[in-house]
Amino acid sequence: MASVANPTRDDFAALLDESLGGASGGFEGRVVKGTITAIENDKAVIDVGLKSEGRVALREFAMPGQPHGLSVGDEVEVYVDRVENSEGEAMLSRDRARREAAWDKLESEFGEGKRVEGVIFGRVKGGFTVDLDGAVAFLPGSQVDIRPVRDVQPLMDVPQPFQILKMDRRRGNIVVSRRAVLEETRAEQRSGLIQNLAEGQIIDGVVKNITDYGAFVDLGGIDGLLHVTDMSYKRVNHPSEVINIGDTVRVQIVRINQETQRISLGMKQLESDPWEGVAAKYPVGAKLRGTVTNITEYGAFVELEPGIEGLVHVSEMSWTKKNVHPGKIVSTSQEVDVMVLEVDSDKRRISLGLKQAQQNPWEAFAERHPIGSVVEGEVKNATEFGLFIGLDGDVDGMVHMSDIAWGISGEDALALHRKGEQVKAVVLDVDVEKERISLGMKQLEKGAPSAGGVAASGALRRGEVVTVTVLEVRDGGLEVQAGEDGATGFIKRSDLGRDRDEQRSDRFQVGQKVDAMVTGFDRSKKPNFSIKARQLAEEKEAVEQYGSSDSGASLGDILGEALKNRS
Repeated sequence: MASVANPTRDDFAALLDESLGGASGGFEGRVVKGTITAIENDKAVIDVGLKSEGRVALREFAMPGQPHGLSVGDEVEVYVDRVENSEGEAMLSRDRARREAAWDKLESEFGEGKRVEGVIFGRVKGGFTVDLDGAVAFLPGSQVDIRPVRDVQPLMDVPQPFQILKMDRRRGNIVVSRRAVLEETRAEQRSGLIQNLAEGQIIDGVVKNITDYGAFVDLGGIDGLLHVTDMSYKRVNHPSEVINIGDTVRVQIVRINQETQRISLGMKQLESDPWEGVAAKYPVGAKLRGTVTNITEYGAFVELEPGIEGLVHVSEMSWTKKNVHPGKIVSTSQEVDVMVLEVDSDKRRISLGLKQAQQNPWEAFAERHPIGSVVEGEVKNATEFGLFIGLDGDVDGMVHMSDIAWGISGEDALALHRKGEQVKAVVLDVDVEKERISLGMKQLEKGAPSAGGVAASGALRRGEVVTVTVLEVRDGGLEVQAGEDGATGFIKRSDLGRDRDEQRSDRFQVGQKVDAMVTGFDRSKKPNFSIKARQLAEEKEAVEQYGSSDSGASLGDILGEALKNRS
């Protein structure tokens, strides 16, 4: 063996193996220290004590977007992939060295629950890639921020803290969250800020966001919710009607929930309450003018003044329109006259009436059309008991089947008219409380008595026998008139005579005069006559005057004698 002073080639190989741990192959797969001997273009030449030096790209020595900061003579750690490649150079990697060192450090920090620092440097499907000082982690899109972020570019290539959610070294998977760090930091800040706030406190804030139900106001690092119902005493359909994003608003802290750390704010609490003294201001029975602000299925809300609204229930909207949606009677923003029906200051409720502010149409009809007056209208509907006629004021009057025509049955009279037909009728009665108007059509026929029944019928008495003139011959009987200009009435077919062969209307002629008895009056005080009743009354009178058939005289003899004496 040669001396140390003059080593041979074999001696040099032995010393090299000793310095490399017994064999040069022991270098591969290890992280070793080396010295930068030169920087050429974009690579650093590094001597790790092998036969030849290796080259490593400068970008591997810096985080994305950051300078490498290297100079000749610096000592760095690199990973040896191969001792020698085909070109005789050592295959070195700074990324692999950093990755191995980073995994060791990250596993320790993950076990302790510590935050780690990293840089977002790329975008992948479903999220972003983060460089954790050599180890590459996945940042899901939902974990970037507390709220959705439209532009992530300002967050990229900036060192910032992350929380490791999951890591698997065998598979090389790391999942991190930036949102968890923000929420934790925010919770710490909220907890500290809430301690300085109190319910009832008045504070200024900046509107950060507006939703359909309210607005979020920044109180200096902590947000509070200003609900739409607490913005104003008057109706607010959308928060944007009152405030805008970026506005500075003065609010009062209404409530603080220490468990959820939620803060409820109010603006209307800083205004005077318009409901104070509302009962005296709006007494029951007062007529007012307001604006329709909202319409529902059960009624309409009317604003009497800013902050004071009353409800007009659907049953109080119209005298005549029943079971109709309120939207078909009034419209939003319409000004209407209403009457105060009830006031409940404690519940902040005012009941209003729309129809009460208008004249009762039945009262108005009674004033314009007294009993006996003639009206005209359209047949709205036909029922089994009469006709409904549309009249002035959007009210209906009813013609009972017995008041449609003389001399025929009610059913036949109903068949004479159809829906949509224009007819005339006489006002018989008006009941304002029950909202009923009774009409008659037959009273307008030729020779009929007035609706009040005063005409000639006023001189007639039940049971009286009068001479009547036949005005019209019908199948059902005779239309007759008492005297020259007296009341007209009707003799039914069954009342034309006592015997069946006498109960034929064709044995009478128009203009013929006959004696008949007044048997009664209909609801319009028109008289009813009967020849049969007159005959029976005369027979009874004759029997009482001349004796009964028991005396030996026949009924014919008695009647003959009575007629002879009458002549």
